[in-house]
Order: sequence, then structure tokens, then C-alpha cells
Amino acid sequence: MAAEKTSEPEAEATEAKTPLEAFQNLGVCSQLAEAAVSLGWKSPSAIQIQAVPHALQGSDVIGLAQTGSGKTAAFALPILQALLDKPHPLFACVLSPTRELAIQIAEQFEALGAGIGVKCAVVVGGVDMMAQAIALAKRPHIVVGTPGRLVDHLSNTKGFSLRTIKYLVLDEADRLLNMDFEQEIDQILKVIPKERRTFLFSATMTNKVAKLQRACLRNPVKVEVSNKYSTVDTLRQQYMFVPAKFKDCYLVFLMNELAGATCMVFTRTCDSTRRLATVLRNLGLEAIPISGQMSQPKRLGALNKFKAGERNILIATDVASRGLDIPSVDLVVNYDIPTNSKDYIHRVGRTARAGRSGRAVSIVTQYDVELFQRIEQLIGRKMEQFPAEQEEVLLLVERVSEAQRIATMQMREKDGHRKGKRKGRYEEHGDDPERAGGSSLKKANGNGKHSNGKSFKKHKGKH
Repeated sequence: MAAEKTSEPEAEATEAKTPLEAFQNLGVCSQLAEAAVSLGWKSPSAIQIQAVPHALQGSDVIGLAQTGSGKTAAFALPILQALLDKPHPLFACVLSPTRELAIQIAEQFEALGAGIGVKCAVVVGGVDMMAQAIALAKRPHIVVGTPGRLVDHLSNTKGFSLRTIKYLVLDEADRLLNMDFEQEIDQILKVIPKERRTFLFSATMTNKVAKLQRACLRNPVKVEVSNKYSTVDTLRQQYMFVPAKFKDCYLVFLMNELAGATCMVFTRTCDSTRRLATVLRNLGLEAIPISGQMSQPKRLGALNKFKAGERNILIATDVASRGLDIPSVDLVVNYDIPTNSKDYIHRVGRTARAGRSGRAVSIVTQYDVELFQRIEQLIGRKMEQFPAEQEEVLLLVERVSEAQRIATMQMREKDGHRKGKRKGRYEEHGDDPERAGGSSLKKANGNGKHSNGKSFKKHKGKH
């Protein structure tokens, strides 16, 4: 049966005098409304206003909204309220496409449910299964995980089952299916109760998502904040058209023009994240990489350093383009233009979140023009050009070339150590160029200067 589509949000939720009243007007109990306000939320987001009342009434819900719109709370608040009414262990299961997003979802459940003693367990790959099995044996209220690892536990962890769950959530459903988790999801659906509430949240409604909806939701209510691919109005979108051979120079120029900004740089490959982070560190910039090739503890370590402000530049693959809530990101740079235009929406959604302003700059070479034009067509707007005089950018060529040369040497040295009998420093410390093989230009030349005799200094930033 086709999903029922709701009308516009109720006016009373937006007309509340205080943040507390705004959440209470949705039907959220005072205890959870206070928890939401204590997290600094001034008012419910559009997806929360539309989805929460239906979820509280016991309906299955399909929620479609752009990234950064507050989808996690839209399903967490109704689940926690139901748990408060009838508490029991293994109450809800949330499926996420990535490890980092699963951890973040669990953190939000625990933050909202701190006053009622909610316990969560996270089951994701890259982490010791025994430690996770011990956490599951304590019978948490909420289990959040990636489908593959959850199936592993259902098959191998004695005493663990999902036969008692009352709620199933499929978050970022389009990406769950794009990552070929259909088989695992089918296995999970076979072992959970048919009498349950199901929430399906996604940024996009694909054919696969529609098929999944028919398979696991009953007469769902469909709520949709945006019916097209779009970016938020508070995001300033720009591009730089650059010769491919000077791509790194333009990136360094951009980093110095906007010095001090908290920045995420997206690349196409894992190797590129590692190389770029090493090059930027050699030029004195605080960069750290995160990619799917890193172990889970190292990925979390890099992410936590960035969140804590210890590093202000995170070089990432699309592993970090979905769902991660890092409130202080000022700038997103598309070092490589994504081949799938929809990935652009998710990347730039890392900034300008929850009503804040932000900037996205795409570095476009002669080989990227068609991909860039597809993105402009998708978002329905022409981007403005970021001001960059080529003569000024090319002043950086010598220093960037030297940083690239030293980065290549460092990476070869680390890879050589990894292939040797003993563990190399790269493997011990993860993909953090600061500690792994870490000579900078300053160290390499031994005199505090670059090969051309000039110290590299960051320009004063302008936002």
C-alpha cells in the first residue's frame, strides 16, 4: 500500500513561546523535552515537527529530509518516550550504514535519555566482537549497529537475539542499500517480531528504498521536508577552475585564504587522503586523514581530534560524507569532484547545519567540467567563482612541490616499514602524519626554512 503523505507542519509547534513548549507541543513528554533543550536545541527541526507526532501515535514512518536536518532525534524521541512508558531491555534496534554514524546515533540516544538511565550498545565492524558480546549480555535498551556485524552477533553470540524488540529503525536507508546490505537486512527482518514499529529515514527515495518500504513497513506515514535534491540556503557554494597539475597549489592557497576555518576536504580515494594530509602537514597546516583503510580505533581517534579542535583540517573520503554531526565545520572543500552528483549534497551537508552558515568550495579541473555541470543541474543553481589570481597561487609552486616530494619519501618509508618484519611507525600510530614518519619541511631542511629559503606562513584568514 502506498504511504500516506502528510500535510505541512502544525503551526502550534512553531508558535511556541519557549524551546521547551516547542518540543512539548509535538507530544514529547516534559522529561525528554527538557533533555532536548539541555542539548542546546532551540526548536524542533522541520523533519521532527512532521515525523514525531505520527511516531508517537504508533505509526510506521518514512522520513525524507536533506542531510543535517535532525533526523536522528526524529526517531530517537518517540522511541525513548515509548521506552519510558514500558521499559524493558532490547527495546529498539537501529541500523546504520557506517560505523561512525552508528556511534553518533548511540551518543544521541544516551544524551537524550541520560535522565532516564538509557543504556545503548554499539555493534560495528573493526572492533573486538568479545567486548561487544559482553555489552550485549548486559541487555541494553537500544542496540545500534551496522548490518554485517549485527548479523555476526545474531549468528555467533550465545544468548543474544532481537525477538523482543518493539522498534526497528533503518537510518540513511538509501546508503544502506547502495552498500549492498540487502542480504543482511533480510536476515535481520526474519528474526525480529512482525508486530513492531518501523521507521525508515533517508535523504533520497530510490527504487531500492521503495522496495524495502514495501517489505518491512505497514501503512506508513510519509513525511518529506524536501522533494528534490537541495542544499540549505545558509550555504555559500563556490568553485575554483584550476589546471590539474596545480591542484595542490590551489588547495593550499584556499587553506591560507581561509586560515583558521574548520575544514573538511573530500577526496575520491583513501591514498589521496593520506598523501594530502602529509603534504599539508609538511607545510605547517594541521591536517589529519580519515578513510576506510584505517582501523576503527584510528578512524575514531582522527574524528575525535577534529571534533575537539586539535586539528582544524580533516581530509576524508566519502566515509565521512553522511550523517556525522560536527557542528563547527566552517568550510567543505571538494578536492575531487564526486562522480555521483548526489554525493555532493551529502558532502556539503557537513557544514551550514542546524541553521548555521557555511561555505563549500569545489576544485574543478579540465577533466571535471561535465561532473561539475551535473551538480549545478541537480541543485538548480549556478555557483559563484572563488577569487584566486593564478599569479598569486603560482607563488606557492616551489614550496608545495617540495612538500609533495618529501611526502612521497615519507610514505615510501612508512610502507617499507609495514612490509618489514617489525611494525612500522605508520602502523603503530595510524594514518596521522604528525607521528608516522613525521619529518616536516622544517625537519627535512634542518634550518627551519624551506628549500627556497623562505618560511611558510599562513595568511590572515578572511571568512
